[in-house]
Amino acid sequence: MESGTTSRRIPPGVQPVDEQGGRRALVPGILVRCRRQGPDAPPMFSRARFQWNLPEISGSLGDLGTFLPHIIAAVTVVGMDPTGILVCFGLAYALSGAFYGIPMAVQPMKAASAAVLIEPMDPGAVVGAGIVIGLFFLIIGASGAITKIARVLPPTIAAGLQLGLGLSLGALGIRMITADPWFGVVGTAFMLLFIGKKRLPVALIAVVLGAAVGLALGTVPMPPPLEVGLHLPHVAWPTWAQVVHGTEYAVLPQIPLTLTNAILVTAAVSRQLFPKELHPANERNLALTTGAMNLLAAPFGGYLMCHGAGGIVGHHRFGARTATAPVLIGVIFLALGLLFGSGGYAVLRTIPEGVLGALLLLSGIELAQSSKPQSFAEADLFLVLAMAVVCVALNPAIAFAAGLPVAYAIQKGWIRI
Repeated sequence: MESGTTSRRIPPGVQPVDEQGGRRALVPGILVRCRRQGPDAPPMFSRARFQWNLPEISGSLGDLGTFLPHIIAAVTVVGMDPTGILVCFGLAYALSGAFYGIPMAVQPMKAASAAVLIEPMDPGAVVGAGIVIGLFFLIIGASGAITKIARVLPPTIAAGLQLGLGLSLGALGIRMITADPWFGVVGTAFMLLFIGKKRLPVALIAVVLGAAVGLALGTVPMPPPLEVGLHLPHVAWPTWAQVVHGTEYAVLPQIPLTLTNAILVTAAVSRQLFPKELHPANERNLALTTGAMNLLAAPFGGYLMCHGAGGIVGHHRFGARTATAPVLIGVIFLALGLLFGSGGYAVLRTIPEGVLGALLLLSGIELAQSSKPQSFAEADLFLVLAMAVVCVALNPAIAFAAGLPVAYAIQKGWIRI
């Protein structure tokens, strides 16, 4: 066959596995099946694990709306050291991106974060909670228990949680926009207008321009003079009482939420966004990396971390398609923490809340749409919509617990609509 004919049949952005970028490359690519191949066929192509372009840079900022509010609260209310948070998040982001090869997100644990802020909790208790939750997810990942759970779940469960999480993210974005309407409305309008332009890094422009205008108008805090140096996290070890306190108030409410959003739904969304790629973002690996990054980061002042479906969609929505985006935002966090310490945290606070809300709103809409509720009918559709309502009104863990028995009853034919 002529080379011209062969080249026309190669999908854009990939190359045959036996060429540079395949298994034998210094940095292995992500194996890709073409659309005509079945699910068990050996992949014919490979795409680069990293792609350096403006969409990747823009996509790296797509989940700041989730990251910053929780981190600001952890520093101001709990008194955690911003250096440890930035350094640990940076390492977790960069290593997760490099391992998974897709724009994998690393987010603060939301239920635990709420408990940390509501229940008086000191940094030592947060360290204890991180160690316990890290061990838990390492165990269920290494034992294979998480894989068995994922295998028996009906598809309506993931779809209902995905729809509810998307609506919840959108609602949070709207609240942040209404709290800072000028930046929020203008930022949302700008991104809606230009988000379809693939070569225009809309998130990057919105964040940088928003911070510059906010500083010029005095509506965001001016960072102190930055002092360049080597700022290392402080090592801390909790007392037994702090471990018990952190487990009771932060770990127990967080486990169901991480199990659903950060593992089950994240794996489903990863397969949905990259259906032909053989990336390692499955339930077992997500549990293992969640456990490892919490267990290793906790003694160095790292905040409670997990992956997140909304974060992946946020990175993807603003242009990220490879490991470049998470590695880039990880390096940025690392540099801010190691070089500037608390000054690096002050730089992040110059991003207006309205701009962060706009990022969240568009990511939430994308996540809700990707649940594809229109693909379900009758009783299954009712369950997906009902779970979404419970997810928004209460939380994903309750939606999961309530929806699971109903889903099995529908499968058995005990419930018909």
